[in-house]
Amino acid sequence: QVQLVESGGGLVQPGGSLRLSCVASGTVLSIFSMAWYRQAPGKQRELVADIGGTTHYADSVKERFTISRDDDKSTLYLQMNSLRPEDTAVYYCNAVLRPSWYHYWGQGTQVTVSS
Repeated sequence: QVQLVESGGGLVQPGGSLRLSCVASGTVLSIFSMAWYRQAPGKQRELVADIGGTTHYADSVKERFTISRDDDKSTLYLQMNSLRPEDTAVYYCNAVLRPSWYHYWGQGTQVTVSS
């Protein structure tokens, strides 16, 4: 099993930046891939970016967000630049483990973009 704890959310003005962190603990050597998802009020949870052998981004965040991971620290990051009001959501860290391919989730961190 893996435990995921996010941090770094908050209130930021449009055009600002935030960096989210997700610290993994437990059987981290079994992690195959990690990702950031988000869920805005009244909307379904959506994939923001994932990182395994390669990285992928949602079209809405390309060129603005960067996903990275530091395996020595068992930490996943999401650098978010040029934030927009439509980026407002709860952001969740996700990890997929081998060999079960089970998805683990963090508790989420709120990001609010508003003037």
